[in-house]
Amino acid sequence: MNDVRHNPAQHQYELDTAHGMAVAVYHQQGDKLVFTHTEVPAADEGRGIGAKLVKTALADARKRGFGVVPACSFVAAVIRRHPELVG
Repeated sequence: MNDVRHNPAQHQYELDTAHGMAVAVYHQQGDKLVFTHTEVPAADEGRGIGAKLVKTALADARKRGFGVVPACSFVAAVIRRHPELVG
C-alpha cells in the first residue's frame, strides 16, 4: 500500500490498495473543504484503509489552512472518533 496523495485536479485524496484505489472526494467552498464521498475497494474494506486515507486528508487540509465540512458519513465518523484531526 502506497502513501496517500492529494490529486487537486480531481478534487480527491487517493490511496492505492491491493485491489484498486481508495478515494476521499471533496469540493472547495471558500476556506473549507467539503468531503462528500469516501470509497474503498470492497476487497479492502475493514482493513483501516479508509481511516488512514481520511486521517491523512484531514491533516493535509488543516496544514493548508482549510476547515473541513464532513458531508460524507464516513468522514464524519472519523472526526467523531478523532476530533483532534480538525483542530
